[in-house]
Amino acid sequence: MSRRLVIATRKSRLALWQAEHIKARLEGMHAGLAIDLLPLSTRGDELLDRRLDKVGGKGLFVKELENAMAAGRADFAVHSMKDLPAELPPGFVIAATTAREDPRDAFVSGKYATLEAMPAGAAIGTSSLRRAAQVLERHPRLEVRLLRGNVETRVAKLDRGEYDAIVLACAGLERLGLAARIRSRLEIADSLPAAGQGALGIECRAGDARLLGLLAPLDDAATARCVRAERAVNRALGGSCTLPLGAFAETRGKKLSLRALVASADGRRVIRAERDGDDPERLGAEVAAELRAQGADEVLASLGG
Repeated sequence: MSRRLVIATRKSRLALWQAEHIKARLEGMHAGLAIDLLPLSTRGDELLDRRLDKVGGKGLFVKELENAMAAGRADFAVHSMKDLPAELPPGFVIAATTAREDPRDAFVSGKYATLEAMPAGAAIGTSSLRRAAQVLERHPRLEVRLLRGNVETRVAKLDRGEYDAIVLACAGLERLGLAARIRSRLEIADSLPAAGQGALGIECRAGDARLLGLLAPLDDAATARCVRAERAVNRALGGSCTLPLGAFAETRGKKLSLRALVASADGRRVIRAERDGDDPERLGAEVAAELRAQGADEVLASLGG
């Protein structure tokens, strides 16, 4: 039976690539299925002169997409999993989490091969408090500057000399065919990723059993289990996408190994916790409790809302 579906997506080239990728996979899986894209501009794409933590967080990238689904203009949305708030609005679910690509952060520079090679006072650009805090913890001599915009815009600003280096997600650069721009990949221990980094999340309205069935083959069970644990840490600490919070889980045998950190924006205080467990949500809550026991709430309160 033929069926036509609509994907809500942001207009950036990376978001469109991700939506086209999911469209091609689904059409290949289901004979007779046709999918259209509904590109939308979001508030997060429009507010490029301020930090996301000052204007509402990464949820600014998904609200318009959720509105389109609620109004029946779109059937589902494709997101970078790291951009999805820890709590979805009532009536929405994550239908699938795709297999994770490289979750690491990328160091991109035309001048320097590594962070260690950058001299005191050199400018490094990022839009992420998480990345900024971890860079400053290890390299306090550097100057971290705000860098907003889509991937191509950020790379163009680097090439114009506005920054000496920038830090982006490896997965986004690879999806856009820009892997050659990566000078070095920051190891997980040096730059703990955002929850869900490297995976795509498929969001749709809850209760549509047929749609959920169509999307289910996209789900990678091992990745989904890890991402659930990572997102549980965020949720337990307040659920904000703007927190300088890193979380990364790996499967080790039958267990999950989860590590997480919370940092002050200047990187002077970084709290870490690590634990193994079986249940993703419980493990995330336990790691969050361990961070709290070490003073995470005090660090988060110091961010000033």
